[in-house]
Amino acid sequence: MPHVWCPQAGKVTMSNTKPQSRPIELLLVEDSPSDAGLTQAALKNAGVPVNVHLVEDGEQAMRFLRHGDGYPDAPRPDFVLLDLNMPKMDGREVLADIRGDRDLASIPVIILTTSAAPEDVARSYKLKANCYVQKPVDFTEFMNAIKSLEEFWFTYATLPPTK
Repeated sequence: MPHVWCPQAGKVTMSNTKPQSRPIELLLVEDSPSDAGLTQAALKNAGVPVNVHLVEDGEQAMRFLRHGDGYPDAPRPDFVLLDLNMPKMDGREVLADIRGDRDLASIPVIILTTSAAPEDVARSYKLKANCYVQKPVDFTEFMNAIKSLEEFWFTYATLPPTK
């Protein structure tokens, strides 16, 4: 039986999966075309339907989330997969904006970045990231990391209700 370590609850045993009534809406904020492609490829094999919405920088992410220019009909994502180091507006600023916005604050944000810097990890959690994952360099390890995130967040985690 799978186990997950949750900071607030300790080790949690998961016994079954929840049926999904609709596809998962995922906002992928990633400026690297190769990393975006790998992530999307890994998510195509998800056990549940996933609609991946890709934006390449933090400004686009915030326009998507707030239905701004170019995104008037954007769906509310069930969660955000966020890179930290991006042009225009970096992931730290995006995370702070999301958490500071009453309408967006409940959306789970998963940091997926190359940075292993302790200050990036600490700052991300201080800004209330739900999860911090360093991108593995090895292809197989990268695919396994995405599969693990997918399994937990799509299958076992209960996401906040959409508005």
